[in-house]
This record gives sequence, C-alpha cells and structure tokens, in this order.
Amino acid sequence: MSDKIEQLQSILDNGKRIVFFTCAGISTDSGIPDFRSQDGLYNQEYRYPPEMIISHSFFERDPEEFYRFYRNKMLFLDAKPNYTHKLIADLEKAGRSLGVVTQNIDGLHTAAGSKKVYELHGSVLRNYCLKCGKFHSVEKIKHSTGIPRCECGGIIKPDVVLYEEGLDSNVLNGAVNAIASADVLVVLGTSLVVYPAAGLIRYFRGSKLVLINRDVTPYDSSADLLVQDTFANVIPKLHV
Repeated sequence: MSDKIEQLQSILDNGKRIVFFTCAGISTDSGIPDFRSQDGLYNQEYRYPPEMIISHSFFERDPEEFYRFYRNKMLFLDAKPNYTHKLIADLEKAGRSLGVVTQNIDGLHTAAGSKKVYELHGSVLRNYCLKCGKFHSVEKIKHSTGIPRCECGGIIKPDVVLYEEGLDSNVLNGAVNAIASADVLVVLGTSLVVYPAAGLIRYFRGSKLVLINRDVTPYDSSADLLVQDTFANVIPKLHV
C-alpha cells in the first residue's frame, strides 16, 4: 500500500488541473452513514423503503412522513469536515484543483473551504418555500415538527434532488466541463452505479484516473491507479 500512496502523491504533485469526484463514502468518517453499506440507510428498517420515501412522488403524496424520515436519517448538523474534505479544499487553495463534483448533500466540502463545488444532488443546507420561493435554514427544518411551512403558508422543500427528479442543468454542465478540462480525476467513495452522475467519468480525457474506494466499482479496470482501502489509511498520509 505504501507504493500506491507514493504513486498517488506523485500524481497529485504533478497535477495541474485536478478534479475530485466524491460520494457518500468520504463523509462516513465525519459520522454520516452512507446509503448502501452494511450499516447504511438502505439497510435500516423503516415504515417504507428509503428509496420510496425520498422520491418526488412520495414527497408530494405524504410530506409529513417524508419529513419524519428526512429529519431522522438525512440531517447530520453536527458533522464536521474530515481530512479528505480538507485535502480537497487545500489543493484548490493551492491552485492545482478545478474543484470538486459531488453526489453528497451534506455541505461538508463547502464547510472545509472548497469554493468550486458542483453539488449534483443539491444540499440539505438550502431549503425553499414552494409557494413564494423564500429561503429557509436547515436548522428550521431540523427543529420543526410535522410539515415545515413558510410564513406564507407554503410547504418548504429541501433543495435536494429526490428520486424521479432531474439534475440541475447548470450544475451538471459545470461538472461536465470541469471533468472534461481535468488532467487528473480522483474518484473517492462511490460505487459508481448511480446514474446519470456515475456516467460523468466518461467525459474525462486527462492523463490520470485515480479510484479510491473500499469496494470494487465498474470502472476499476479503467483506472491508472486503483486504491482499495479506507480513507483513514490513505488520505492522512498525503500532503499538498
């Protein structure tokens, strides 16, 4: 493993236009469970399957039940950025990264200091009234009961992409352009099975594709460097 870490450090040192692609796996060390691990949300018992609850049609049909699940299982307001978030932010500050494309909705990349963050699935930190468009804080959502409503009476919806909803075209185009412009693409903590996000890797035309993930992915054979280990065993050994 030490050889792979040395290779990874060399790739980062020589990268001029690095882009990071992240998913739930990088936030588990901040105390946020991922969806598909053994202890993830998909394996916890609930009244309805999580995939159903966090869908657009379910939100419209039963917003109270949606929010009962959402408050308990999707909001982790005490979570802090970990060493992976910080390394990504530091490389951007050093002028060697074009930014980060993420499927995460926890806002930890921004909290770590990253400025160029393409949040494919939105963010729990942003919430809007469906009637008047007024912004509402995540704290209001977390500490509300029943269906959170705006002063105008409208239902508040998190600015997250639910199942059955499409990705924001501006965010998607920004992510595609960043990946297509990168000379190094580092993919971290994702199974690469959720589309259309996983398909963005196909836009990469740079020289080094790095995959860091504990489990296998469909793109392992395409990687110039494959690191199958926990982030705790890898990222803290790297430097900017």
